[in-house]
Amino acid sequence: MAELTISGDIHPILKDDYASEWMGIEVVALADGHATIRMTLRQEMLNGFGMAHGGMIFAFGDTAFALACNPANPKPGEAGPGTGTITVASGVDINFLKPAFRGQVLTAVANRRASTGRSGLYDVQIYAADPVTGAQPAPAGSAPAATIPGELPSDIATDAPTWELVAEFRGRSRTISKK
Repeated sequence: MAELTISGDIHPILKDDYASEWMGIEVVALADGHATIRMTLRQEMLNGFGMAHGGMIFAFGDTAFALACNPANPKPGEAGPGTGTITVASGVDINFLKPAFRGQVLTAVANRRASTGRSGLYDVQIYAADPVTGAQPAPAGSAPAATIPGELPSDIATDAPTWELVAEFRGRSRTISKK
């Protein structure tokens, strides 16, 4: 797995993010308007049908969305942790396409699609792969790739037949004052 794990040293919003820590989320790549994260599905993340609970998939996508919306090191005048403003979800939609199962490695790739004023639009693709035969995302620090929804991002190794797109998450963001 990645060398980077949940830590406030990687991104300030992760410092007290106990949900992402419990989920075992690892940060693979961060850039302006982009985040790639991953986690392994554990038994306590499954529903009564033995597949990933939709709330777990949603929370995983939401973490990638939050990381893509808020720069780790905001520039002067930019929203972000420590600046007095933060960017949060104003609405989201998720489409579950295929089930994911215990032991599979999930990778979420979040990319900003548009930003105007205090509003933004982000797409997050969530992929599942078998931990033994599946390709793994590129090492931390590699250049993140913009993706076309439904296509495997280039920052995931190209053993494509083992990866499955399991969900598409679209987030609408709004920058607000931090209280």
